[in-house]
Amino acid sequence: MKDVLLEADRLSVRFGGLLAVSEFSLKMSRYELVGLIGPNGAGKTTIFNLLTGVYRPSSGRLSFRGRPLDGLPPHRIAREGIARTFQNIRIFKDLSVLDNVRIAGGPGLRYGLRHVVFEPAVAAEEKELLDRSLALLAIFGLDGRRDEQAKNLSYGNQRRLEIARALATRPSLLLLDEPAAGLNVAEALGLMDTIVRIRDEFHLAVLLIEHNMEVVMGICERIVVLNYGRTIAEGSPAAVQANPAVIAAYLGEAVDAGAGQGDAS
Repeated sequence: MKDVLLEADRLSVRFGGLLAVSEFSLKMSRYELVGLIGPNGAGKTTIFNLLTGVYRPSSGRLSFRGRPLDGLPPHRIAREGIARTFQNIRIFKDLSVLDNVRIAGGPGLRYGLRHVVFEPAVAAEEKELLDRSLALLAIFGLDGRRDEQAKNLSYGNQRRLEIARALATRPSLLLLDEPAAGLNVAEALGLMDTIVRIRDEFHLAVLLIEHNMEVVMGICERIVVLNYGRTIAEGSPAAVQANPAVIAAYLGEAVDAGAGQGDAS
């Protein structure tokens, strides 16, 4: 694969006697849009936690841009250029919509008035951060609500805010964990367009967990299917839809994928 961005090589993780993910491998190239799907409990969010340092693999290797990520904590992996959203929305609900994005975009900036007045370079950097934050909010139609507390947004807008905040970290790879969850049909269709737009405009790769098959099949170039922590299929949307193992997994028929294995994601 040309221009490999992310490489997961036979990642496995155990929780006590439970093998939650078994020898998961994935290569992603720059600008690729990949879906990660599977029934509830298949191990999808566990894999996101492995890729972002929340969990450490029991075995296997992980690299990003050719550099090993093994053992790095989440904040270091974020600095390398991997950002994520969560299955359960995690925003700063008591802060303003704008501050949610601005904090993510400038963790190293000094915001004190003294620095802004007496250090023009800092003032310019703060202005650039503000402009970028507002531009991100505009993409998601939230710029007009910049001063509202995040907790007052609708569920769908909180989802959008979380994605905007992830983009503020300037990632090369964006992991989206069920971004269409709780959205109505019109909102889900709009989200499809937005995901493709941000991939193209920000020149990044996207790995997407999603149960809404219309979203997955509509925008993903390649799909990886999990069941009981194992990869059971990988390929184009059309190939995955026609795969007997995938059909069996979703219909609840018996599949030889390691009985008794699984996780809570």
